[in-house]
Amino acid sequence: MNIEQLKYPIGTFQNPSEITSEQLEIWTKDIAELPSKIKNIANNLAEEALSWQYRPEGWTIKQVIHHLADSHMNSIIRFKIALTEDNPSIRGYDETAWAELDDYSCDIQQSLILLVGLHHRWIKLIDNFTEDDLKKTFYHPERQQKYTLKTAIGMYAWHSNHHLAHIEQAIKFKGKFE
Repeated sequence: MNIEQLKYPIGTFQNPSEITSEQLEIWTKDIAELPSKIKNIANNLAEEALSWQYRPEGWTIKQVIHHLADSHMNSIIRFKIALTEDNPSIRGYDETAWAELDDYSCDIQQSLILLVGLHHRWIKLIDNFTEDDLKKTFYHPERQQKYTLKTAIGMYAWHSNHHLAHIEQAIKFKGKFE
């Protein structure tokens, strides 16, 4: 199998030229449903399965779950900063280095609990966005790009589905790509 297909099983994020209210509803639903989808998959896995990688030299299922909690924690902070400041610069982080930290060896239950709480609060914010809120922006200095919150919702819906597909892929191949 092609390494790019393994890396991006659902493809890369494609920002539509026009983001409709229907598209926003789909994206919001994707974000809202991620914690329960991850819990439904992960709670049925043996400890050994949590060490399966989604691609050669990729993260394990356990690392993906911890990464989702970290990434989405950063995301809600980025959303709140954008809502309360004028086009703030956000701070990036080295997600690969974070995945090597000791807390990524912890039981996944704590990250699952974190995801449930984060997503509940995140959806509460998104569901109450006004049209003006959706137009608010943040600047990503590493990518040298400005993003509207409307686009960021799509990016994080994609991110949710992207890593869900990674977990499903690791299970499908049982971490073996020979």
